[in-house]
Amino acid sequence: MNHDNKPAHAHDPEDLVSIIIPSYNAAPFIKETLESVFAQTYTNYQVIVVNDGSPDTPVFEAILSPWMDRITYVKQENRGLSGARNAGLRAAKGNLVALLDADDIWMPDYLEAQTAYLREHPECDLVYCNCMFFGDSIHSGTDFMASFPSNGEATPAAIISRRVHIFVSVMARTNALKSIGFDESLRSCEDFDCWIRFTAAGYKIGYHRKILIRYRKHAASLSASSTRMAESNIQVLTKSLSLWPADSEENRLLLEARARKVAELETIRGKLALESGNPQAAIDHLLAANAFHKSYKKAAIIFLLKLAPAPIALVVKLRRSLFRAYREH
Repeated sequence: MNHDNKPAHAHDPEDLVSIIIPSYNAAPFIKETLESVFAQTYTNYQVIVVNDGSPDTPVFEAILSPWMDRITYVKQENRGLSGARNAGLRAAKGNLVALLDADDIWMPDYLEAQTAYLREHPECDLVYCNCMFFGDSIHSGTDFMASFPSNGEATPAAIISRRVHIFVSVMARTNALKSIGFDESLRSCEDFDCWIRFTAAGYKIGYHRKILIRYRKHAASLSASSTRMAESNIQVLTKSLSLWPADSEENRLLLEARARKVAELETIRGKLALESGNPQAAIDHLLAANAFHKSYKKAAIIFLLKLAPAPIALVVKLRRSLFRAYREH
């Protein structure tokens, strides 16, 4: 920042916002998403749709056709969310960028509220808001910050320890986000990794609690996605250790968060082993998890598994079936 009357990254009310929409198998949703963009009360924007090697391209492009003269269309081989967002950043012409997933929906005042926040908070380089879950999720009908709260300043320590949960549909100053970018080696948790590196580089993140987005959740294999998410989270926490000195508070928090996530992954794997009829593997995974948790409840489950593995495995399967039936009801 300079020391003149106007901060180096201050902007005018009508600055151009580049909206980046990465798309993969998004044909069923992209029409509603784009309609929410074109209904914005703030009208100075560039829409960038990145087709990330999607198998539904013919249908997707047919749906896009009425808007082709209003969007910047980028088509590439599949590189994942990180690669798609980076492609969008390269195509961005605005000095502000906004991230929007191809199946989510903005409220009409999303751009107006987010640009106003950055205009009123020149010290911030990125802002996120609250959203409402809808679709196939246990959180459907609730807001993001009720389940994933943000308390206090969004420092690296707060992000690592999850005192602050950053919702991915952010608005940022283009140069700041471009300088950090998204790690294309990550196929999951790429946003978590970006926010850690963003704040480690000295950029500031702000937030407010107004609900400006409807965030769609899809039916998916909970066990597969939770395993993949935990593994990616561990990968991010491990690579982030290089950002701070070994004796720093951030490194201590990273090691603690990684140990907790490893224990969570072992618990997930234990449950999966039980469901697949492998009680010994379940015991091994739960023992590894309980080395961190030191939970009497887990210890009792392990004891019962050793004593009567078949009945316990049956109970786990029944609970899983009932949960699935409840979600599908």
